[in-house]
Amino acid sequence: MQSLPGFRDFVPKECAARNYIFHRWREVARRYGFVEWDGPVLEPTDLYTKKSGPEIVTQLFNFTDKGEREVAMRPELTPTLARVVAAHEREFKKPLKWFSIPQCFRYEKQQRGRLREHYQFNADIIGESALEADVELIALCVDLLRAFGFTAEDVVVRISDREFWIDFLRAQNVPEEKWEEVLQAIDKSEREPREKTAARLGSLAEPTFKILDGTGTSEKLEQVVAALRNRGLTEFVKIDLGIVRGLAYYSGVVFEAFDRGGKLRALAGGGRYDNLIQQLSDGAVSLPAIGFAMGDVVLGELIAEQPAAKAKMEEAIAAQQNLDIYVVIAKEERRADALAQIQALRDRGYRVDFPLTPAKVGKQFQTAEQLGARIAILFGDEWPQVKLKDLRTGEQSLLPHEGLSARFAALLSSPA
Repeated sequence: MQSLPGFRDFVPKECAARNYIFHRWREVARRYGFVEWDGPVLEPTDLYTKKSGPEIVTQLFNFTDKGEREVAMRPELTPTLARVVAAHEREFKKPLKWFSIPQCFRYEKQQRGRLREHYQFNADIIGESALEADVELIALCVDLLRAFGFTAEDVVVRISDREFWIDFLRAQNVPEEKWEEVLQAIDKSEREPREKTAARLGSLAEPTFKILDGTGTSEKLEQVVAALRNRGLTEFVKIDLGIVRGLAYYSGVVFEAFDRGGKLRALAGGGRYDNLIQQLSDGAVSLPAIGFAMGDVVLGELIAEQPAAKAKMEEAIAAQQNLDIYVVIAKEERRADALAQIQALRDRGYRVDFPLTPAKVGKQFQTAEQLGARIAILFGDEWPQVKLKDLRTGEQSLLPHEGLSARFAALLSSPA
């Protein structure tokens, strides 16, 4: 039996890498004052079709449940966020700064950087229309990438503004019902031959290409960059009006993060969606909002390809997984004494392991090294003393079995 296509098994090494990513996400989000929340994995299918249209169903894991309800496993968290905020917004002071790490599911073709399940970091600011909220989210996106060891030479956040394009379409007298079609063509322009984009745009091709080639300016985006300059983050960002984001509900500033080499899919993406909560609540609640998501699959690929980021992750994983202490039981008659010491050490928060069954001393020391233990304690002929061995330096000493914790604290706090 194998896992289903597009789904992953997380054996300890992969699970540790996933948890490292989660830890960094949570750490940075909390530094920015965001609080964590979550919603159900299963939602009414209508929640997604109301946001994205009936065509989204082809990308869903959806079914009729035992209560004859049409339901779907969540492909993203934003519709759930809109539903929850609409139901509970009176309970919270605005603006809301919420983040989550949902597991999401999409029934689509597997390819590099895209599976049928993934985890993603979501961050949203609800109830604030000021441009500073947009700046705060972009800064958070940059700092998340920096937390993994990426520099401005590794990654870039490209920012744009859908309002700029809406103003352009109005100036070109394009009917409103055609706007989304044109925006979709602009959004795809970087990924397809220019001739194909020109065919999609028709008479709009020439003025659109002039903007994409660098003649377009946006005062709003210049303000965003200036605000990021005050934070010392401008080397990570670039104004790029070719970024439109394909989803119709975006209403203002949008942005996407990429590796500088352009080898991978977008690392993150999002933007302002001031009308979505009102749309999903049938007009009951109207709140401005901006948010973005960062997926674990593409991020994991970039970490694996970037030596400094990979080394940083491996060091962090080793620090979390390696044992503090391995207890070697050289004499089985000392096992009861060893177990008492093991429990006392674990009660003090040390990571401790020992042989569950009798084994040769040499094999026990070998196991200690394989598990990355920093200290070995040997219970044997020296009792009531125990032998302490620093497995990094090989230094050994005999100590009374009472009061060992103070000695461990000194040893474990010293640099490797």
